[in-house]
Amino acid sequence: MALFRLPSSGPAALAPRGNGLLLRAPQMSDFLQWAHLRESSRDYLTPWEPIWPSDDLTRSGFRRRLRRYAEDIAADRSYPFLIFRELDSAMVGGITLANVRRGIVQAGTIGYWVGQPYAHRGYMTAALRVLLPTLFGELNLHRVEAACIPTNAPSIRVLEKCGFSREGLARRYLCINGVWQDHLLFGLLHEDFRG
Repeated sequence: MALFRLPSSGPAALAPRGNGLLLRAPQMSDFLQWAHLRESSRDYLTPWEPIWPSDDLTRSGFRRRLRRYAEDIAADRSYPFLIFRELDSAMVGGITLANVRRGIVQAGTIGYWVGQPYAHRGYMTAALRVLLPTLFGELNLHRVEAACIPTNAPSIRVLEKCGFSREGLARRYLCINGVWQDHLLFGLLHEDFRG
């Protein structure tokens, strides 16, 4: 098993691009675009996400989020990415690799969101296809996992199009929108990934 080493330019410098998209860590300068996209997509996103903190869309809430991200990246616990169209720099959503485990596991779990104006247009499938080589390459993961509410057919399609295999059902797995919800579990192994 290869030992994990951070890229020479540091983990915060990971910025994969392709399919007309750029993925990179959030920055304070993203606040206005991020807050606008999340607020305008609130009704669309709420059924699929944990309850938002009361100050989630404030500048201080975003600053706190960035501090937590920086700590998590430095500790190799999670890696957040915002997704931008290269054509016009429009933010379309985000993907976070979280719960990174090393040692004999070498795995992490992805979660993602897309703003309502960009939903059902292939952006998340394209973004995952851009990110997965980085997760298996620079971050040296053996396995990438995901969980999805069984009624979220678009998210299931994204995962399956990207090569994830359905691995089972976890009962009352995550608290989404204030309710403990069952989730389908998905996994993708490095050797099964067709980049």
